[in-house]
Amino acid sequence: MQRRWETEQAFKAVENPDKEKFYCLCMFPYPSGRLLMGHVRYTIGDVMARYQRILGKNVLQHKGWDAFGLPAENAAIQNQVPPAKWTRENIAYMRNQLKRLGLGYDWGWELATCDTDYYRWEQWLFIQLFKKGLVYKKTAPVNWDPVDQTVLANEQVIDGCGWRSGALVERRDISQWFVKITA
Repeated sequence: MQRRWETEQAFKAVENPDKEKFYCLCMFPYPSGRLLMGHVRYTIGDVMARYQRILGKNVLQHKGWDAFGLPAENAAIQNQVPPAKWTRENIAYMRNQLKRLGLGYDWGWELATCDTDYYRWEQWLFIQLFKKGLVYKKTAPVNWDPVDQTVLANEQVIDGCGWRSGALVERRDISQWFVKITA
């Protein structure tokens, strides 16, 4: 069945002004290793996208990789592989895993945040916000993982420890950028 989906491009998003659009975007995984059982949660988005297709909507569901940052880089260093090679190999492996799960992505829209075609727009947007005075820099507290040498979101701190390294998380004040979202 999956071969047929691929041959027929069953999940390809095609511009159709006669159909209502539905965009389904699930969190991008870090390509720092292999997919784990927790990644199967992507089936939730897939079920939503398939349901919207059944309702006759023009659905775009694609996959991206959160590949520009320390999780992938730290994993590459730990495995003594250049980060670019490590990241690309993991993306290929994880893409295969997702395809084997039979998830209905339009792979023609795949992106990786480490690609210049992606992050150049983030940089462009930041510069526009900066020019308009809508970003500012100040010192603020963060969760610091001393092993991974990175900042962690609150959700990545479990019982006071880093979710990946298990190290006791420190509170540190660091200089960082903020966006004036109410302006």
